[in-house]
Amino acid sequence: MRKINFKKYSIYFLSTLMLVSFGCSNYLDVDTDTDSPVVAPLDLLLTGIIYNNVAPLTDFNFWSGDILQVYTHQLTAREEQDQYGAKADNVLVNNDWNNVYLGLTDIETLISQASEEGNTIYQGIGQLLKAYVMTTAVDLWGDVPFTEATQLTAGIVSPSFDDGESIYAAALVLLDEGKANVNSGAGLEPGADDLFYGGDAAKWTRFANSFKLKLYNQIRLSSLYDQSAVNALITEDNFFKTSADDFQFNHTINIAPTDERNQLFQSAYGGVQVTNYISPWFYEILMGMNPNIHTGNPDPRIPYYWANQLEDGQFPRDQGDAETGDPNADYWDASTGFFSIRFGSIGPDRDHAVENDATFPGIFPCGGRYDDNEGFERDITSGTGVAPKRILTYDELLYVQAEMMQVGLISGDAGDMLEDAMTASFKKVDEVVAGTGTTQTVTVVTLDANGDPVLDDDGNEVTTQQPIPVLSGEDEVTDFIDNIIAEYDAAGPAKQLEIIMTQKWVATYADPMDQYTDYRRTGYPILANPLGASPEYQLDNGDGWPLNDGLTVQNNLFQTTFFWPQTELDVNQNAPGQKDPTAFKVFWDN
Repeated sequence: MRKINFKKYSIYFLSTLMLVSFGCSNYLDVDTDTDSPVVAPLDLLLTGIIYNNVAPLTDFNFWSGDILQVYTHQLTAREEQDQYGAKADNVLVNNDWNNVYLGLTDIETLISQASEEGNTIYQGIGQLLKAYVMTTAVDLWGDVPFTEATQLTAGIVSPSFDDGESIYAAALVLLDEGKANVNSGAGLEPGADDLFYGGDAAKWTRFANSFKLKLYNQIRLSSLYDQSAVNALITEDNFFKTSADDFQFNHTINIAPTDERNQLFQSAYGGVQVTNYISPWFYEILMGMNPNIHTGNPDPRIPYYWANQLEDGQFPRDQGDAETGDPNADYWDASTGFFSIRFGSIGPDRDHAVENDATFPGIFPCGGRYDDNEGFERDITSGTGVAPKRILTYDELLYVQAEMMQVGLISGDAGDMLEDAMTASFKKVDEVVAGTGTTQTVTVVTLDANGDPVLDDDGNEVTTQQPIPVLSGEDEVTDFIDNIIAEYDAAGPAKQLEIIMTQKWVATYADPMDQYTDYRRTGYPILANPLGASPEYQLDNGDGWPLNDGLTVQNNLFQTTFFWPQTELDVNQNAPGQKDPTAFKVFWDN
């Protein structure tokens, strides 16, 4: 596990927050006279909270997204997250813990200071952010400090851990209070300092309603579920209307004074070593190779989701033995050039240096490269890194509603809503690609009226360079969605739910937090299982070097929560004993 020496993010443990100036991070310390301290302006507080604490939560690179995305089988890794092995001292998970409570300290300051000053809009935004941060903390760890957290002025240095259900209950109240306050019109109005919505109260309102509906869906099997509250939300009908309402952090191309590019892009394209492998399980589902879901229905988003350094049919360059024909690859599809490692692999080819062969995250998840089937050499110039950190989006909300319809919590046709969700997901890919600012073009063969290639005088195909193609409205996309809906219509209730959750999983690639939650509470999508029936994977290159299922293992059970940071337990006198993360469940996990 790599250790991170943070320069921009200060890391402290919750029980030693007395080291932090209550109310503002170091970079917000605007005191010019120690005898007459100046209160940090609300606009700087809000910007710092969003940039330093809320946006990075469960992101990649420095945070737990690297682990979550392996646990949800869209990436694989050689590090300890393989085989669900994250430990109590895991740097990335602990960074998120510290980030939560540093952020909560500043959020509490924002709320109290805004309340005292009569700046109720800022107070409301703080309440909404608090609800998001703390429910995410519950989703990661279960029981966590809440009511006694950040109470240093009251003399509490060892806060007790609250149960997750009580924190969720408080968050639902915060959402109502925050929504009312952002619509109060009272006090200063946020603008560019609000990095999510630019101070747009209508968008914050739609976020509050959409997030609240998502939370109720997550707790639908718990005693906290309230059908009357859900009915009220449905009656109000003021959710995300389009992707313009998406709750996401928009990265930029700036690299100075700090690197503002997408964190997954920085991690995948900025280093020498390969740390983010695309999961072969994910690959086979999108390729239509899995025999149990979407069989024979390849996903048109594939070239937007990852980029192969190897061309179709190209033999691996790093470790391949051309003389014997042995690719020396843990997982390599000769027909497409896709190259990766399997979850739980103990094979002899897992740990090779394959930086010139490995497949990398593409243009949609991180602003990387679009796969044009021509191969490439990965480096930091292979993409722009301008792709948003998606948190809760319009298309994701439609999947939430499809699930709630399918299980009978709200009225409507779940199949129709699933179709709307998939259509919105393809449109979201187009929007992200357009927003990357990429100059990459694609070689397109010119066709005649009969659909045959046009040849020049030398008999070569005439080609042109064109922009990356748009997905929405293409026949290939329409056919794909129609096939999914046909599969859904022919399925029983359990399979229908699996199809909804699988498509949500595909659509939310590189946004793994909700995927982790969805799997724990529904059991879907079905994940790779080295302990299951053989063959685990369907790939067969027919080259005499077949996959060996005996070389994938799983020595740990799935972790239904993360370990609490051991450093927190060691210094917090009111902390519980360390948990078994494979047995300790969040209250909504039934």
